[in-house]
Amino acid sequence: MAAGVMLAATIAVVPASAAAQPGPSADRPDRAELRAALTAVPEAGVPGVLTEVREGRHDWRGAAGQAYLTKPRPMQPQMRHRIGSITKTFVATTVLQLVDEGRLGLDDPIGRWLPDTVPGERGDQVTVRMLLNHTSGIGNYTNAMIDSYASINQMQVTTYAPADLVATGLAMPPTGAPGATFSYSNTNYVLAGLLIEAVTGNDAPAEVQRRILRPLKLTGTSSPGTDPTIRGPHSGAYFAPFGARDLSEFNMSWGWTAGEMISTMADLNTFFRALLDGDLLSPATLKQMLDGVPMLPGLPEAGTYGLGIYSLPTPCGEFVGHDGAVFGHLTYSLHRRDGTRQVSSGINISHYQVGLPDPHPFDIAWQTFLLTAMCPTSDVSSRSAEAVPQLPSVTRMPGNDAPVAAP
Repeated sequence: MAAGVMLAATIAVVPASAAAQPGPSADRPDRAELRAALTAVPEAGVPGVLTEVREGRHDWRGAAGQAYLTKPRPMQPQMRHRIGSITKTFVATTVLQLVDEGRLGLDDPIGRWLPDTVPGERGDQVTVRMLLNHTSGIGNYTNAMIDSYASINQMQVTTYAPADLVATGLAMPPTGAPGATFSYSNTNYVLAGLLIEAVTGNDAPAEVQRRILRPLKLTGTSSPGTDPTIRGPHSGAYFAPFGARDLSEFNMSWGWTAGEMISTMADLNTFFRALLDGDLLSPATLKQMLDGVPMLPGLPEAGTYGLGIYSLPTPCGEFVGHDGAVFGHLTYSLHRRDGTRQVSSGINISHYQVGLPDPHPFDIAWQTFLLTAMCPTSDVSSRSAEAVPQLPSVTRMPGNDAPVAAP
């Protein structure tokens, strides 16, 4: 969803021996290589895929396949796309700007700011930092909300109040002691939105707009609120168990500051480059943002989650970013830590993995493209399907690993 949901059970670690050496065109994307890898995504059965790749001063935008299953309309790289939990990076950046301004502290207990929402011992023990790095131990409300196909139909047309989403998460069993371990929870980021409102007195999405979208001129990016429509050119959104039914019209209040945003691939790259270049946060605060906790405590080398952003190993070094999953749209936005190499990409189908224990051909093709875009001089694109490292998705929704109950 805009609020993705479960940490993937395993993350394949790329061996150090696979590290790529710089190629002769290190400042320019290999467009033929990218085009071939992108074309393979719809050839694997994905309806449509869109992307923007940036290398230094150069960029390449591409799309392949169809925007809709029921009418012939090609996917276009500039289309707007629901970005799911990549919303969290925008929201975390807004919270961290308030930290830079001295208006709150990362180690403030959230009960200081939200005493009626999170009262008592939990409000005293959970800090702002724990919300942002998912170590709060607070349950993930979407795990309780999404329990059947009928619940998805209900969510599509229902307006949810943020306080009600939080109440659902707080009523769930704790996933651990505050600060103890990583456990991905959309409740954390709805609380982060309420925190922004408590500190500023303004609507949280409006603060994101004022502080980030407007200064960076991200005109294709928005928080739709209760408006179910993606305004501007966009594709359909296909939740695989529902077949050709288009879910692009969806009331995303159930995601709010955990995952409601719409964007373009170009806007995502612009945002992350500005973030990593230090244009949005002080150096000290950006360092804290990137300082992560292991996403899999037993496998710390697999990747870490910072404050609204994660870090992954690849064949050509460390990349940071986030992914997002909603009903029918999936997105990755991944960036070399110095911001010099970037790839943002989306597809218009989700939940095709339901009930399957092995990597799906869609994932193999799409992640081969992503790795080709991140590491164009490596041999990623020529590897066998079995050898393609699977990128983690911290925003996998209930139903990706097991079927959701039929209505």
